[in-house]
Amino acid sequence: MNATDTSSTPFSTLLRTASHELHMEANTSTFMSDLLGGRLGVEAYARYTEQLWFVYEALEAETERLASDPVAGPFIQPELLRRTALERDLAHLRGPDWRATLTALPSTQAYAARVTECARTWPGGYVAHHYTRYLGDLSGGQVVRDKAERAWGFARKGDGVRFYVFEDITNPAAFKRSYRELLDGVLADDLEQQRIITECKQAFTLNTAVFHALAAEFPLTA
Repeated sequence: MNATDTSSTPFSTLLRTASHELHMEANTSTFMSDLLGGRLGVEAYARYTEQLWFVYEALEAETERLASDPVAGPFIQPELLRRTALERDLAHLRGPDWRATLTALPSTQAYAARVTECARTWPGGYVAHHYTRYLGDLSGGQVVRDKAERAWGFARKGDGVRFYVFEDITNPAAFKRSYRELLDGVLADDLEQQRIITECKQAFTLNTAVFHALAAEFPLTA
């Protein structure tokens, strides 16, 4: 059943509204506030980038299989994929042997495990995680890119910030509109919509847990 057949409110609006408070909590976490406020160094940024790799490895490991799924398939768009860009950033930040020292925080392991579980067993849940990550990268992620370029001297849209550069998306605003249209047309009845909304909120909670762990790893000194 099409989502637009079951509610007068577009599903994309329901998702955004239901997750707004948790979204703001993630964006204003101590770690992100300190990072964007220039109070943390490039090492904290590099460590954060490492954690992102684990999440996007989980998000993108099953894309070939999910591409034919009627629920998740429409969201599998090559121009969104971030893993290769993250690997270029990590090579720049950590050197060519970055994989040898790559470690996931326990909270990151939990986040990636949940993404993997959804990717393998529940396409609707995968859509929830896809939405929270990629649409965020196209929006608030650009603030992180700008800060990283200015604070640590990365070349504009170059190595170190390639994760945030969507080279094949020439009009981000139009792309985001088309993405929301996909959400509005997702194959989900009322009950499944509510399950996806709940998973979306859980995704933000998992993301915030990673930020809390990073804040503990990079405390500000008095």
